[in-house]
Amino acid sequence: MNTNKLLFISSIVLIGGYSVYSFWGANNNVDYSTEVKPILNKHCISCHGGVKKQGGFSLLFREEALGKTESGKPAIIPGDAKHSEFIIRLTNKDPEERMPLKKEPLKKEEIEILTKWVNQGANWGEHWAFVKPEMPKVPNKSFFAGIFSWFSTKWEKNDIDYFVKNKLDEEGLSPSKQAEKSILLRRLCLDLTGLPPTDKQMQDFLNDNSDNAYEKVVDALLASPQYGERWAGMWLDMARYSDTKGYEKDEARNIWQYRDYVIKAFNRDIPYNQFIKEQLAGDLLKNPSEEQYIATAFHRNTVNNDEGGTDDEEFRNASMVDRVNTTWEMFQGTTMACVQCHSHPYDPIRHEDYYKSMAFFYNTRDEDIPDDSPYLRQFTQPEDKAKLEQLKSWLKSNFGTAKEQEISYYLTFLEPKIHPHAGDQFINGALADNKYLGVRNGGSVRFKALPVEGKRQLLVAYGNKTGSPTFMEIRQGSLTGKLMTTIKLDTTQKGGWTNSWDYQLYDLPTINGRQDWYLVFKNTKVKPDQSTCVIGSFTLLPEFPGKDRADFSQRKKDFLALISASTENTPVMLDSPKEFTRQTQVWERGNWLAKTQVVAPEVPAIFGGLPKNAPKNRLGLAMWLGSQDNPLTARVAVNRFWEQIFGIGLVETLEDFGTQGFTPTHPALLDYLAVKFMTEYQWKPKPLLKEMVMSATYQQNSKANPDLLEKDPMNRLLARGPRVRLSAEQIRDQALLVSGLLSPKMYGKSVMPYQPDGIWNTPYSSMAWKTSEKDDQYRRALYTYWRRSTPYPSMITFDGANRDICLARRIRTNTPLQALVTLNDPVYLECAKHLAQKMDHIQGSFDTQISNTYQFTIGKPISEKKLAVFKRLYTNSLQAYRQNKSEAEKLLNICPDDNIKPKNIPDLAAKTLVASTLLNLDEFIMKE
Repeated sequence: MNTNKLLFISSIVLIGGYSVYSFWGANNNVDYSTEVKPILNKHCISCHGGVKKQGGFSLLFREEALGKTESGKPAIIPGDAKHSEFIIRLTNKDPEERMPLKKEPLKKEEIEILTKWVNQGANWGEHWAFVKPEMPKVPNKSFFAGIFSWFSTKWEKNDIDYFVKNKLDEEGLSPSKQAEKSILLRRLCLDLTGLPPTDKQMQDFLNDNSDNAYEKVVDALLASPQYGERWAGMWLDMARYSDTKGYEKDEARNIWQYRDYVIKAFNRDIPYNQFIKEQLAGDLLKNPSEEQYIATAFHRNTVNNDEGGTDDEEFRNASMVDRVNTTWEMFQGTTMACVQCHSHPYDPIRHEDYYKSMAFFYNTRDEDIPDDSPYLRQFTQPEDKAKLEQLKSWLKSNFGTAKEQEISYYLTFLEPKIHPHAGDQFINGALADNKYLGVRNGGSVRFKALPVEGKRQLLVAYGNKTGSPTFMEIRQGSLTGKLMTTIKLDTTQKGGWTNSWDYQLYDLPTINGRQDWYLVFKNTKVKPDQSTCVIGSFTLLPEFPGKDRADFSQRKKDFLALISASTENTPVMLDSPKEFTRQTQVWERGNWLAKTQVVAPEVPAIFGGLPKNAPKNRLGLAMWLGSQDNPLTARVAVNRFWEQIFGIGLVETLEDFGTQGFTPTHPALLDYLAVKFMTEYQWKPKPLLKEMVMSATYQQNSKANPDLLEKDPMNRLLARGPRVRLSAEQIRDQALLVSGLLSPKMYGKSVMPYQPDGIWNTPYSSMAWKTSEKDDQYRRALYTYWRRSTPYPSMITFDGANRDICLARRIRTNTPLQALVTLNDPVYLECAKHLAQKMDHIQGSFDTQISNTYQFTIGKPISEKKLAVFKRLYTNSLQAYRQNKSEAEKLLNICPDDNIKPKNIPDLAAKTLVASTLLNLDEFIMKE
């Protein structure tokens, strides 16, 4: 050993020895979060918490725990465990008095902890996840550690590794060696793009011996368009994205542009807090773009009930519940659903906090309407686009920017509508199918307290197929009140039981304030049991400007034509104007019909409050979620990205960071990444993911010996590389790619790949699965049409979500059905057939063909043992198909009458079986 190094180290050790001193007598204070709270949650909270408060005693909040119980005395006396009934009951000999009642007594150690805690003042502590993360010190990355590393091979590649190595040292474990280059590349490609490497990518990487070869591949994959598709797939589960509305009818919903927005956002690497802001409140940003409006479709992915006889208000409220639950689970890792009915049983969140959260969403315009309004209208026809621009120019030049923006906004959203379900006091009329206004001759309906101030025109969306015009009287205040106007609803081509209406604009007299309107319908030519017309909605509008101008009639005609124009409609979030504001109230026991106190938008007290100057609306909520003062957002996001890369989160329960969730395996590492994500990386996912995959921890091989499997079967300690089964989407996409079928096409409407007949048998629905043509049926699984009631079968078999609600974590299963899918599903058989054709085009013997095919399919050379198995399979299959050629044609889906057939059908069939076996290998469906 170098003498100078030895002398230097000796000096350092001596200096360190003189400078270090110890304190005897460790701090014996009981920690509430890690020692007391787990005992209370396990044994006490079920009877003395947010749901039940037996004896008037609750342990959920400190003020409740120290307050008087039904006995008139407190159960906990801080500093005096001896006289605290809480402690006395734990050791009482009488089974009727001892707690927990009629259950096993607490262990001696648990009682000692609680006794000590009370004697120390019964101090409450904050759960680790509810405290703002701070940057921890990187372990063993000190001056001393650097000196000693001179004499050993350094394993760590970045700071992540220091945290992991420190934990491994504590557990007496060592990290694994680095994975082989081919395995590492396949793992990396699957993690960052969701696709395995192409043959060219593999060869280029294997031939690149430069020091930064791996980093170059990482950067290329992060810049790949496929990166956005891969990470959008993760997001859509949580966003409960679907191409249908759910419930019984489960009809189509045109919301694919939201999926495209997510893909583009990931590819652009927009900051995560901006990503949240656009999805929760894109419409409330200053001068929002069309894309930011589309981003708000995030919370329009709620289910919508079009079934006849349902109450729109009930299901509007159900959507509010879903938005609260999704927001908290997805962005905060907090189980909020139970707080709808009572205070949280385990975490310090009160019942009323749920409705304060709901208040952020309660004033949106959506009302469980069949046409999914409000929606962003995008004009697709050139003539309509030109007409819109001409109208906007005319309005701006003659009436100013404000009027132009007002009318442009209306033409974009057609809001705020007044829907038929707002009517009451029906006489000889009703809500047709509980959706549309249908009143018979002489019948009437009331619309209460309409905001008519400044409104001079009424736009009616209606249909009249009776063959004769209907006249609608508008009376003020009562059926015998002042006749304000009578409008003529002429016969139409559109309307009826559809979402396609005729629109007519009618003048109104000058009226003020809020008025009750009574609408009386008259059409003497209809049958007694027949509706005079069907009305879809009303809109109260200011007077269309320019009445004194020569071109007024033409511009008004253009305005109506643009309202009626066929457009691409995407459901979006819009807040109601002030005159339509709703009050948010607490629901007693979670019953939307039992409303009590009024509440305002606010976050639970435990989290402090909204940022200064943040508005009390969805934008304010988004600002709080994306604030560095929020203790959860960055942790939850980092943990989710980590889980996608390593197969299990640092906190395994992605959906629950509360006291009932799993504690982090590496808490300091989680906080380190969370703080770095917010500060150094400015909330951008790409540099965060790069740090993860550049770590030595990630690059380890995934082999495990029996001792390691016994000590750490789930690889929580990270002593080896990740090895997990691929997602449903990845398995399908990988099969398409290696077989040469995968279409590179991105974006656009959802597609329908092959699916067996008879799966879509939904009542009251005319929807049908129509297999897409040409390359569209071979697009990535991300673009597959997703119907909530009957999702694509192979996706569900491999643990895909039905997307009725937010799914923060897919639980991997292992079932025989999964093998049956990859062996028998026509999609996988077609992939096997095309992979066999690729194999057949490789020059050389079968040994060469299968070896090369295995290499680019699995990503590593084939072993002699496996090669022998595949040769035996091929030889036996070839012999069988030569003897029974019809079975070969059946496997290859060849019609006996086809004039064009493969040259050697038995050979291709045998190779198809070989290819199918390849696609079913453990190495193929697993990330190693």
